[in-house]
Amino acid sequence: MTRSLRLTRRAEASLVEIARWTSQTFGRAQADLYEAELLDRCRAVLNAQAHSRSCAVLVDDADDLRFVRAGEHFLVYLDRPEEVIIVDILHSRSDLPRHVAALTARKNAKG
Repeated sequence: MTRSLRLTRRAEASLVEIARWTSQTFGRAQADLYEAELLDRCRAVLNAQAHSRSCAVLVDDADDLRFVRAGEHFLVYLDRPEEVIIVDILHSRSDLPRHVAALTARKNAKG
């Protein structure tokens, strides 16, 4: 069985914003390189080639979420047997525990 990789709308929006900011700040070529680096890291997660940590070390009740460093960002994701779901892409200077708590609260509210 081949697993798939999926980005949520939130993660896609983050990726677009990262590309926009990088392009405006460093130019289109650098934006393309960094986007490729982030997507390569997503594929490394999919292929179990990236050392990640459980978000439970940051927030109680976040056992199903994991995070891994990707350049100047963190990939927050769900690792399921059939797929890896990139939930969000957060800057390394963001308040990761606060963002993970918000993601967990939204997930729990949906039931």
